[in-house]
Amino acid sequence: MNVAEKRALPRRPVEVTLMGLGCAQMGNLYRKTSYEESAGAFKASWDAGIRYFDTAPFYGFTRSERRLGTMLTDLPRESYTLSTKVGRVMTPDETVGPEEDGYVEPLPFRPVYDYSHDGIMRSFEASQQRLGILKPDILYIHDIGRMTHGDRHEHYWDQLTAGGGFRALGKLRDEGSAKAIGLGVNEWEIIRDAMQVFDIDVSMLAGRYTLLEQQSLAFMDDCAEKGVAIVVAGPFNSGILAGNKKFNYADAPAEMIARVDALHAACEAEGVSMQAAALQFPLAHPAVVTVVSGARTAEQIKSNVDWFSETIPASFWTRLKERGLIAEGAPVPGDGA
Repeated sequence: MNVAEKRALPRRPVEVTLMGLGCAQMGNLYRKTSYEESAGAFKASWDAGIRYFDTAPFYGFTRSERRLGTMLTDLPRESYTLSTKVGRVMTPDETVGPEEDGYVEPLPFRPVYDYSHDGIMRSFEASQQRLGILKPDILYIHDIGRMTHGDRHEHYWDQLTAGGGFRALGKLRDEGSAKAIGLGVNEWEIIRDAMQVFDIDVSMLAGRYTLLEQQSLAFMDDCAEKGVAIVVAGPFNSGILAGNKKFNYADAPAEMIARVDALHAACEAEGVSMQAAALQFPLAHPAVVTVVSGARTAEQIKSNVDWFSETIPASFWTRLKERGLIAEGAPVPGDGA
C-alpha cells in the first residue's frame, strides 16, 4: 500500500491520504517531546507523502494545535487535509500540574467539557487562532460517550442535542468553516446514536475496528451503506499490536494478550510483521478512508511507512480466517481486487 494514495469522503469534497498523522505526541503524550522531534516527525510524514494531519485542543492542553500550526501555515492550504476537534473549552488555569491526563508539562489551560452551541463555537474559534488556519477540513466532536462520561453522559448528550451543539456543528459546515463534520471517539455506539439524530459525514474511531477487535463490524457495514466515512485511529490498540502490553490505554487483560499471541504466531508463520497487518487490515473495509497513527519522531514515521508498504500474501489473511482470528464477514486486503 502507498501512504500517499488518497480516498475521498463519499458525501463531502474532502480527500485524505491512506495514512494520516495523529498529533497527540506533539502535545507531550506520556513523555516530553521536543519541538525538534515533533518537527522531524512532521517532515518525515510530509516527505513520505502523508497529507492528512489530525490534532485537538486537548492534546497537551493546546500544545499540539500550536505546534502543528507552525508547521502547516507556511504550506499551500490546498496541499494538505487538517482535522481538529471541539467539545472541550480550554480555560486558563495556573493550577494545571506537571502531568495531567497523560500529558507531560501540559500548558496552563484546563479542559472543561462543553458540547453546547456556545461551547462548540468558542472552542472552534480558539482552535482557529492557535492553528493560524481559519477553515480546518474536518471538525470532530471529541470524546462524547458513556465510556468517557459515565453517569454524566446524558447531561453532555443533552448539550449536543437540545443545547444546540449539533446545530453549531451544522452551521459551521453550512457556512464553509469546515467541509465535513462528525465525531472523534473511542466508542462506535455513540457514532451510531449520533447518526440517528444528526447528519454526520465522517467519524474518527479509535480502536474498536482493528486487527484485534471487530465487534463493530455490523456498524461499519451500516456506515458504508449510508456513506458515512470512518477514519480509523489507534490501529495498534494503544500499542499492544506494536509490541507493548497496553490495551485501551491500560494494562492489557489476559484474554487480549492471548489473542495477540495467536495473531503474532500467525504473523511469524507467514513472515509478516504484525504491525504491518495492523495498519493495513482496517483499510479493506469500504467505510474506511484512512488509518491515522501517532508518531513522536522521524524514525517512528519511517517504521510506520515501511509497515504500511509491506507486501502481505493472501495466504496470511486466509490463515487468520481459518483460525477464527478475524470476524466472520470482515473484509481483508485483496477482497474484490
